[in-house]
Amino acid sequence: MLTQNLRRFIGAAITATALLSFSSGDALAQRDFSKVKIKTIPVGGAVTMLMGAGGNIGVVSGADGVFMIDDQFAPLTPKILAAVKKISAKPIRFLLNTHWHFDHTGGNENLGKMGVTIVAHENVRSTMSVSQPLKAFKMTVPASPKIALPVITFNDSATFHLNGETIRIKHVPPAHTDGDSIVHFVNSNIIHTDDTFFNGFYPFIDVEHGGSIDGMITAAGITLGLANDQTKIIPGHGPLATKKQLVAYRDMLIKARDAIKMAAKGGKSADQVIAADPLKTLNEKWGKGFLKPQIFVKIILGGMKD
Repeated sequence: MLTQNLRRFIGAAITATALLSFSSGDALAQRDFSKVKIKTIPVGGAVTMLMGAGGNIGVVSGADGVFMIDDQFAPLTPKILAAVKKISAKPIRFLLNTHWHFDHTGGNENLGKMGVTIVAHENVRSTMSVSQPLKAFKMTVPASPKIALPVITFNDSATFHLNGETIRIKHVPPAHTDGDSIVHFVNSNIIHTDDTFFNGFYPFIDVEHGGSIDGMITAAGITLGLANDQTKIIPGHGPLATKKQLVAYRDMLIKARDAIKMAAKGGKSADQVIAADPLKTLNEKWGKGFLKPQIFVKIILGGMKD
C-alpha cells in the first residue's frame, strides 16, 4: 500500500508534529503551568483520578501508602503533590509510568528525588535512557537523568497488593507505543488504560516508537476483555469513561482504519487520501480534540503495513 520510505517519512513527521503539540502547545515552553488546576475525581474504592495537563493520573491510597500512575509535567509536581496530600497523608511509595511520553513522565525526576520507587515496562526504561531523535523537525527529546528512570521493570506483567487492592499491570502489544501498560484494579473494578484510550477524540499514535492503529484496536479489545458494564475506566486522556464508551472508541478506530485503507488503494499519496476525506462520517463526534482529522489520517497511514 505504501512504500517503506514513505511510511518512514510520514511516521517521523507525524510523531514530531504530535509530540510538539504535547510539549509546546500543551506544555513546556509555551504553557503557563501556573494556570493549570489539578482536578480530583473519586473513582471507587481506594482509587482516585487526577486531571491536569497531560495524561490522567491514577492514585491508590490507604494505610500502605500511595501508589501513583503517571505524573504529567515537572512544573506541575507541587500541585500534584498537594492534590495527593488531600487524598492521603501517607507517602507516595510507587510510581508507575504507563509509557515513556513526557506528559506522563515529566515529574519522574522530582518524585525520584523524593525516594519514590519508579516502575515501568522494560521498553520504557530503555527508551527514556537515551535521547530520542525526531528527525522531521530536527528535534531531540533528551535522555532522562538516572534519578528519573524506572528502577523496577517488567516484561509481560506485574502485580501489587496495596491498600486492600490487587493492582494488576499488563503490558499490551505495541499500540500507542511499544511500552504501553494497562492497570486493572481488580477489587474496585476499575481500569487505567494508558494512552491506548483517548476518550472522545482521535488518539495520537506514536508510530515512530512502535505504535499502530491495529495495535490500538487490539489494546482496546484487551481492556474490554477485563471490563463489564459496571467497570469504571480511566483513559489516558479525556474524562472518566464506561465500557460502552470504550466500545464506541474501539469501533471508531476500526471504521477509521478501514476507511483509510480503502481510500489509499491503488498507491494513492497521503495528500490524495486526505483529499478523499475518509473520516467524514466520524469527524463530527471524534474530530474536535487536539488532533486534526487530516493529521490522524497521516498517523494511520504512517503505521500501516503493506
